[in-house]
Amino acid sequence: MTLFFEDFTPGSFGCFGPCHVSREDIIAFASEFDAQPMHLDEEAANRSLLKGLAGSGWHLCAIASRMSYDGFLHRTAVLGSPGVNEVKWLSPLRPGDDLMLDVDIESSRPSSSRSDCGVVDVVETIRNAAGQTLLSLRMPLTVQRRDRPGVSS
Repeated sequence: MTLFFEDFTPGSFGCFGPCHVSREDIIAFASEFDAQPMHLDEEAANRSLLKGLAGSGWHLCAIASRMSYDGFLHRTAVLGSPGVNEVKWLSPLRPGDDLMLDVDIESSRPSSSRSDCGVVDVVETIRNAAGQTLLSLRMPLTVQRRDRPGVSS
């Protein structure tokens, strides 16, 4: 079943996951995309502000993107997003973490420039198995309307 703009009403939308992150996952991502010592080397990580090997914040963003797609975007008539309004890295991603993605709809409104779609303001948080929030992000999604002008059902 495809989700349209009308299916996104303010409130809790869903919880998706889990996603397990291994030490090898953290190092592989960092090696390619964020090769800072605290993401690659345990000794350097122990001397850092993170006090131990930790995944990149960008790794968490990539995980959120994947979990969003697997959880609901793959079945949503989403047209894209103009960007991310806010990203907060609140706690480190650690080897062995099992992550869950909570999705809330902050607001939804018809598009002011396109009658065939609306804007859905999404808040996503990733938490580990201990319930600690690691990531919070806010972004608008442009989503097709179910009953688009000029389209017959």
